[in-house]
Amino acid sequence: MKTSAVTSADLSRSVLAVPPLARNGDLSLNREANVAMIRHLERGGVSTLLYGGNANLYNIGLYEYAALLDMLEQTASAESWVIPSAGPDFGKLLDQASVLRGRAFPTVMVLPQTFPATPDGSEKAIRMFAERYGRPVIVYLKAENFLTPAHVARLVDAGMVAAIKYAVVRGDPAEDPFLKSLLDRVDAGRIVSGIGERPAAVHLRQFGLVGFTSGSVCIGPRGSTRLLAALKSADWATADALRAAYLPLEDLRDAHSPIRVLHEAVSLAGIADMGPILPQLSNIGPEHHAAIRGAALALLAHDATLQ
Repeated sequence: MKTSAVTSADLSRSVLAVPPLARNGDLSLNREANVAMIRHLERGGVSTLLYGGNANLYNIGLYEYAALLDMLEQTASAESWVIPSAGPDFGKLLDQASVLRGRAFPTVMVLPQTFPATPDGSEKAIRMFAERYGRPVIVYLKAENFLTPAHVARLVDAGMVAAIKYAVVRGDPAEDPFLKSLLDRVDAGRIVSGIGERPAAVHLRQFGLVGFTSGSVCIGPRGSTRLLAALKSADWATADALRAAYLPLEDLRDAHSPIRVLHEAVSLAGIADMGPILPQLSNIGPEHHAAIRGAALALLAHDATLQ
């Protein structure tokens, strides 16, 4: 597992996969299924694994946090980079920082909390977490009211930020004054597109972001890996063709729940049994299974043609 400090090259060497987390019926961690998920990604060329929203770490407790970190350290390949997440609330951040200090992970992503929170308070929480953790962190921008570009820039200038995951959803990702303002203050080499394949081409081509995160890569790792390569080489036609295969599943995720649909898609595609989602989320209802299964199997079959 990668333990060296984070560089811009690390952010672009692989799609940053954001996998779901498998659990047994009693909500304990399902090591076998999580290993199956990791190996599927690694066989498809993915070497960066970011456990955050899709793994529902918003709701994880300190009671099993160390066990989760143990499992991730022990199961990823030597060449892979594993990024756990912490937070989102201040109390959990400080508790988790104490657990993380003795671990080899070179960075951790801070989950965003937008209520009850203010930008000033969120900046202070991230500063205090990074200080206790002792390493720079990944800032996750999912809404404009979490941190302003100025708040982020202060954290970057203080040496507390390894990277930024930019995931503010726009109707047209090409029209994004907030991202433009952020790029006026922060080097694009620190920022990855954080909303999957749909806006990745615009974010890398127009704004110069260095890489992208993906949930659907958990179904189709080869195609997403080739999409990243096409974007890095400015092969826009190939990128558009590869991106199209992901949109049916992404449409379902956007319509019903990005986390819950992906969780079920991995199971219904036969990659690994993800089991129940940790409360306070719940598994998506069976009335959606046929559509999710169809989209997931189609993407999986498409990915198999790229071997």
